[in-house]
Amino acid sequence: MKKKFNPRIKARLRKNRQVLSKNIDNFFGWVKGAKLVELEECNTDEDPVRPELDNKFRTGYGRKIFGVEYKGEIHAVMCFAYTNQIPRSVEELEKLSTDAFLQTAMRDQAGGQIAIAYTVWSKKKGGGKLIVKEVFKKIKKSNHLNRLVTLSPLTEMATNFHERNGAKLIQVNETTQNFEYKVM
Repeated sequence: MKKKFNPRIKARLRKNRQVLSKNIDNFFGWVKGAKLVELEECNTDEDPVRPELDNKFRTGYGRKIFGVEYKGEIHAVMCFAYTNQIPRSVEELEKLSTDAFLQTAMRDQAGGQIAIAYTVWSKKKGGGKLIVKEVFKKIKKSNHLNRLVTLSPLTEMATNFHERNGAKLIQVNETTQNFEYKVM
């Protein structure tokens, strides 16, 4: 009886392993075909970090919105500001990005030297990590950006997300914290 039972269990385990592997491939398969795109606007109601910021702010002087697109649908969003200093608040972010934009416009150059990610969210599993990776690649290719820093809320979720993705905490502010991703 024992000899007949073991092969059945082994066969069942093999089949379950194959099904599980196939399901995982389907689950994350969308990641392979996704691409980074610049957006003119986003649905700010979906933003769990800074829903109070409207699209006018997000696309103002020295600020952009990027998304991960797959089959015509946006699955993750990240908003950036380009500055020459690290901001400690959203208000300071607005001033620093506007200042960097105006300085570079007068010199006929690209925006600030530091990319500040101030909000990121994902509608699909794996999207947050993917957009960080894609934006990181974009920054490495740029001629004027030499740092990728976040302006994150003081939450455990933000801390865990950035640490899991390889960022280092560089400062804690009154209402925010800054993490830096190594670019070089």
